[in-house]
Amino acid sequence: MSEWMGWGGINWDAAEAWRLGVIVGLAVITVLSRSFFLILNRPWRLPKWLHQCLPFAPIAALSGVILPDMLMHHGEWVLTATDARWYAAVAAAAVYFWRRNVLHCILLGMAIYLPLHLVWGW
Repeated sequence: MSEWMGWGGINWDAAEAWRLGVIVGLAVITVLSRSFFLILNRPWRLPKWLHQCLPFAPIAALSGVILPDMLMHHGEWVLTATDARWYAAVAAAAVYFWRRNVLHCILLGMAIYLPLHLVWGW
């Protein structure tokens, strides 16, 4: 690949320049999307249907992150009883529905997951 001298005399190849371009582009998109509401000249109100859906956003986001990790591992379905994630998730869900406290949910889930995963290798 061809190299070119960048800032401070650093040799940049095409892949590094591409990575830098992606990072800068994503930063610009992030700043613009987060400042969109500040740029508007008039107040902006959410539609009623979207306002009603907002309470479900956190659980939808958590489900989108946690469930794929629990159901699959390295692209394979997890169908074994020796998976520490299942025991931690069931206990964490139970303590959440019992106490309605997210901190207790996280602490119990990690207290079950870490020994099973690190000590017993599940």
